[in-house]
Amino acid sequence: MEYRKMKPSDIQGVYEVEVSAFSNPWTISALKSELNNKLANYIVAEDENGKILGYVGAWYILDEAHITNVAVHKDARGRKIANGLMENLIQECLKSKIDHITLEVRKSNIIAQNLYKKHGFKPEGVRTEYYQDNREDAIIMWKEIKAV
Repeated sequence: MEYRKMKPSDIQGVYEVEVSAFSNPWTISALKSELNNKLANYIVAEDENGKILGYVGAWYILDEAHITNVAVHKDARGRKIANGLMENLIQECLKSKIDHITLEVRKSNIIAQNLYKKHGFKPEGVRTEYYQDNREDAIIMWKEIKAV
């Protein structure tokens, strides 16, 4: 598995991951606009055949990163791809002198919460009825890192 920065030619593959992973996926145009967003930083997981199997995105604002999405194609789950994406994102944050990383995760998504906890994220609050599709609460999680 290769982990690398997302490029324009990855959009279709990232979109396929989105559709596979989420009931309310981002559109292709939204993904394209992220490539032009100076705050946005995206990493893809690409297999040996050049297929995008997952991605993670974050906005870097001053010394903080806000994770926008972590997704792995449903057919590629169980291969520790999300773990690799998180490890690569944390390393990129360190290189960029980011001190804190935050995200929101569905209250019902215990698998994702456990992944984030494994990487040192801690639940710090709740956003009530955060998700528009079903008004589910989001758990706000934070991780403190210090650039070396």
